[in-house]
Amino acid sequence: MIKKQWYESLFEDYALNYDKETFTRGTTGECDFIEKELNSDRSLRILDVGCGTGRHSIELTKRGYNVTGIDLSESQLKRAAQKAREENLKIDFQKHDARNLPFISEFDAAIMLCEGGFPLMETDEMNFEILKNVSRALKPEARFIFTTLNGLFPLYHSVEQFCNSDSAEGNATYRSNTFDLMTFRDHNITESTDDNGNKKVLECNERYYVPSEITWLLKSLGYKKIDIFGAKIGAFSRENPLTTEDFEMLVIAGRG
Repeated sequence: MIKKQWYESLFEDYALNYDKETFTRGTTGECDFIEKELNSDRSLRILDVGCGTGRHSIELTKRGYNVTGIDLSESQLKRAAQKAREENLKIDFQKHDARNLPFISEFDAAIMLCEGGFPLMETDEMNFEILKNVSRALKPEARFIFTTLNGLFPLYHSVEQFCNSDSAEGNATYRSNTFDLMTFRDHNITESTDDNGNKKVLECNERYYVPSEITWLLKSLGYKKIDIFGAKIGAFSRENPLTTEDFEMLVIAGRG
C-alpha cells in the first residue's frame, strides 16, 4: 500500500473545520479582485485549481461566472458540492490531481489560491507539473492568477510564530518549524482536528519561492506578462508591492 502524502492525510475529513480556518475568511475581497482582473466578463470559463470546499468557485458562480473546481480531496469536494446545493448553484466539481489534468486549451482563466496544491508537492519537479498542467488547460490569451508562499519572508521572520499568531482557537497549529536555506522548504509538525474530532499530527513540508524563481518558471511556460505583488488575505491589490513582510505573494500571468 502506497503511503499517503501529508497533504492527502491533512485534507481527509477536514472540510467543516477547514472552513473555520482564519485564512479562509477573505473570499469576497479576493473574488472582487479576480472580477476586476477579468474585466467582469461573465462569458469566461474559469478553472479553480485546488478548490477545496469551493469557496471561490461558489462566490464566482453566484456572480455569474462558469467555474470548474478541481481538487484531490474527496471530502473537500463533497463539502463543496453540498455548499453549492444549499445555495441552488450548479458547479462542476471534479476530482483531479493538478499534476495530471485532462483539460487542453479549455479555460479563459485559472485561479489557484491559498496555495491550491502548489507548492505542497514533495519535489520542485512536481510543483512545476502543476504549473505546466494548469497552463495547458488554458487558452492562449488566458489569465493565470495564483498565490504562493513568499521565500523572502522566512529569511527575516519565524514561520512558526507567524502561523500561530494568526490562528484562532480550534485552528491547525504548527511547531518545530525548520527552514532549509538550500531547498527553501519549511519542515514542520502540523496538528489539526478533523471533522470527526480526531487529532492528526503530521510531518509536513512546503516549498517557498522567491519572485525570480516564479518568473523564470512561468517564462519557461510561455508567459510574457508576469506581475507579482504582496498577497493580503481578502484584500488582493496591485497597489501592494511584495516585501519581506508578506507571507504570500500574488501572481498574475498572461501569455498574450
